[in-house]
Amino acid sequence: MSSPIEFFPPMIDGVSASKVFLPKTSSKPNSVYQYLCQQFPHIESAEWQQRFLDGLIYDALGNVLTVHAPYIENSHVFYYRFLAHEIPVPFEHEVLFENEHLLVIDKPHFLTISPTGQYVQETLLVRLKKHTGNEYLTPIHRLDRETAGVVLFSKQVSTRAVYQEMFARREVKKTYHAIAPFHADLIFPCYTRYRMEKGEPFYTMQVVEGNINSETEIDLIEHDAIWGKYELKPTTGKQHQLRVHLNSLGIAIKHDPFYPVVQHKREDDFSAPLQLLAKHIAFNDPVSRQQMRFSSHFDLTL
Repeated sequence: MSSPIEFFPPMIDGVSASKVFLPKTSSKPNSVYQYLCQQFPHIESAEWQQRFLDGLIYDALGNVLTVHAPYIENSHVFYYRFLAHEIPVPFEHEVLFENEHLLVIDKPHFLTISPTGQYVQETLLVRLKKHTGNEYLTPIHRLDRETAGVVLFSKQVSTRAVYQEMFARREVKKTYHAIAPFHADLIFPCYTRYRMEKGEPFYTMQVVEGNINSETEIDLIEHDAIWGKYELKPTTGKQHQLRVHLNSLGIAIKHDPFYPVVQHKREDDFSAPLQLLAKHIAFNDPVSRQQMRFSSHFDLTL
């Protein structure tokens, strides 16, 4: 007897469905709707209701569910995430390279890579999925929303892992540029080595005592009386690593909204981009065995 064909919801307007498992529980919810509200308390119940009304919730067999659909233990459901209002990001990406396995993108400032928080359509991943029609696109590494530059995407599930492992083994050489204050008493090149952990607020990082878990080679490219242009080569990949390392030297990156002090800006304020750029990336391609090097067409100036 053949097994039933597994249902995979189609991509809608560049957005792939998310899959949620419904576990066996002692306090069984009355409905899928109730469980989703409990599981994702940061999402308003009215938003879940709207998703059901819009036909954006499916069971494992592909049936569209209503708010009254019963909770079935040890099964799963799919849902799509759309936002009623998003702030348009008025900057475009550029395709630097593409083959059957990789898509290399030059990302502008202010564009989040993947759907999160208040951005879905206005993210690089969804823009690319809409443009290419490839729902299997996946970022292999990350750049902050505030950071511009080169980022790699996997096009195929079959080869995704070998590219991810390449980053995990630190076989990728990444070079960043940054604009930060010039201090004549600092000597470059230098090698910063710190232990970084979550800070306060929770979305920031801080330097603490303990075993080293972040390392960066820093050099000064050019400077004037006030600003310097720095070349940064991280050998680890902690969140906000370059921003924290420069801040720890007393030279926080120009227009950094988090370091040394958190300064919230309006989401539609695109006037002062963080002066951090993923300028170059180089690696030995694990599939083609060729040496690959890509450079951003963006540039930072003093």
